[in-house]
Amino acid sequence: MKQDKIKIAFICIYSKGGCGVWARVRQFSEVLDKKNYEVSVLSTNNIKGSDLKADSFENYKGINIYRFPCFLEFGRNLKFWSFSKKLKQINPDIIVAEVYRHPHTLFALNSAKKLKKPVFLTTHAPFVEKSRRSKTGKVLEAFYDKFIGTKILNKFNEIIAITKWEIPFLKKIGVKKKLNFIPNGIPQEFFNNKIILRQPQKILYFGRISPVKNLETLIKAISLINNNNINVKLIGDAEKEYKIKLDNLIKEKKLNNIIKFSPGVFDIKKKIKIMNESDIFVLPSKREAMPQTLIELMSLGKIVIASDTKGAKEIVVDGKNGFLFKINDEEELKKKILFCLDKKNHSKIKKIQINARKSVEKYNLDKVVAKFEKLIKKYKK
Repeated sequence: MKQDKIKIAFICIYSKGGCGVWARVRQFSEVLDKKNYEVSVLSTNNIKGSDLKADSFENYKGINIYRFPCFLEFGRNLKFWSFSKKLKQINPDIIVAEVYRHPHTLFALNSAKKLKKPVFLTTHAPFVEKSRRSKTGKVLEAFYDKFIGTKILNKFNEIIAITKWEIPFLKKIGVKKKLNFIPNGIPQEFFNNKIILRQPQKILYFGRISPVKNLETLIKAISLINNNNINVKLIGDAEKEYKIKLDNLIKEKKLNNIIKFSPGVFDIKKKIKIMNESDIFVLPSKREAMPQTLIELMSLGKIVIASDTKGAKEIVVDGKNGFLFKINDEEELKKKILFCLDKKNHSKIKKIQINARKSVEKYNLDKVVAKFEKLIKKYKK
C-alpha cells in the first residue's frame, strides 16, 4: 500500500527576494520535496528589498507558495496577515513557523492548537547587540521577551536554533525544553567545485544592498588602498535610498572605475560562476545571525573577510579559515585586504582557503536537512 506524503507547511514573512530566512526555507523545501514530502509555504505577498508585490500563488519546483496581503505593517519586518483558512485547507502534518518575536509565529501556534498539529519554531537568532537597536526597539524587545516570549516558547513542540550563540539567550528568556541546533545549509553543488588558488585581486560583496550590511565600511576601506588594479563588485538587490547614499560615497571617493553594482543572482549555477570569478569576499555587516553567503564562499575556498558579528564569529576563526575585523573599522578592514593582496603572504592565504572549505563541510545541506527530518519522524512514525 502506498504511503501518504508527509505534509510540511512553512510560515515566514517573505517568499521572494533576497531574504536569509526565505533562502533557508526555500532550500529546505527543495530537499524535502525531492524526498517525497508535500511542502507548502505561506507568506506575505511582499518582495524583500522591493516595493513590488509577488503573485498570490506560485508553484516553485514542486513547492506550493501561498501569499497574502498584509492588513497591518510596521516597517519591513513587523507584518500582520491572515493565513489560517489556507492552513486549515492544506491540513499539514507539521507546521514550521520562522523567526521568534514575529506575529505570525503566534498565529501559527494558535492555528496548530485548533488543528491539533505539532508546530515547530525556528528562531533565526534575533538577539542582536542592544547597541544596534533603537530605543523603541529595545523597549519592544524587552516587553515581548518578558510578557509574551516566556509564555509561548515552551508551547511549541520543538524549538530550532540556527546558531549556537543564540541558545543562552533562549534559555535566559525561559526555554526549559531541549533546544535543537540545526544551522543553515548549502547545496552539494558548492562542494563539487575545485578550489581556485591564485593571487587575489578581485573583491566581492554578495547579498542584499541594505543599511544593515554596512557597505560604507567596505567603500571607505577601498578608498584607503592605493591600488587601481583592484576590482570590486557589489552584487545584490538594492534598497533605493541606500543605493543612492552608496553611489554618492563612491563618487566622493572617486571609485567609480573600481566599484561596480550588479543586481541580485539567485540561480545556483550563476551564483557559483560569479563567486568563482572573485578572490576575496567581504561581509562588513552591522549584525549577522548566521550568514549563509559566507558559508557558500568558504565552501568554494574563497578568502573571506567579515566584520566580527556574532554570526560571523561562529563560523570564521581569524587567521585560520578567514579573517575578522571590528564592525565599522575601515582601517582594520584595509589592513586585512592588503594582507591578502600581498604576494609575500600567498602561501599563508592558500592554507586559509583550504581550511575554509574543510571548516564548512558540516553545513552541507543534505546533512543539515537530515537533522530536521529526525524531528519530523518523532511526530510521524
